[in-house]
Amino acid sequence: MKPHSLLVVDDHTLFRRGLVALLSQDPRFEVTGEAGDVGEAQRCVERNPPALVLLDNHLPGVRGVDAIATLKDAAPGMRILMLTVSENEDDLAAALQAGADGYLLKTVELDRLSESILMVLDGESVVSPEMMTKLVTAFRAKAPASAPGEAPATQPDRAGAAQLPEAQEKPGIALLSAREREVLTLIAHGDSNKVIARKLDIAETTVKIHVQHILRKLQLSSRVQAAVYAAGQALG
Repeated sequence: MKPHSLLVVDDHTLFRRGLVALLSQDPRFEVTGEAGDVGEAQRCVERNPPALVLLDNHLPGVRGVDAIATLKDAAPGMRILMLTVSENEDDLAAALQAGADGYLLKTVELDRLSESILMVLDGESVVSPEMMTKLVTAFRAKAPASAPGEAPATQPDRAGAAQLPEAQEKPGIALLSAREREVLTLIAHGDSNKVIARKLDIAETTVKIHVQHILRKLQLSSRVQAAVYAAGQALG
């Protein structure tokens, strides 16, 4: 199988080159470029579009989150996975709303990073468990209580927030089977399909099917939306 092409964008030279060296040892990946700022990243994407960009947020000149839309315009279909030290939920919100396909902290283990890259390339959304917890907590804190019979109030403009009110107004949790509710709860915890499979003692392919069913039944489009929906339903 042809390796997946990657572009690493980070202004810390030692970290960037160390990451490139580690990823280059994995036969599933080929690092086709590296950049220290957004301008250089843009030129790399235009010259040789990768399958996925690992993008830091705190870059000189233009922040990573502010460059997501432009980078994606230059290479439609390219995936962007944020890899940053920022644990600020506002940065997470900005990244997801700009079109990032995932958000990981630099404390992530290499195996988890590799798995996350493959998940994003497979069309999944990936968020560090620590950040998923902050996302859910922020949503719960901001969600005003609705009077009986009233529709949920419009939610604040946070991570995935542009679509959160719609998610809560969609068909309810009763549409899910008991197993699907278990999977949804674990998604809200930030667990990957592999972790969910291990916890529930089922095959990873079975988890993928459950996730697809959950998104379809609840009329959601991503794992992040599913996690926030679960928060709204007080699951997990």
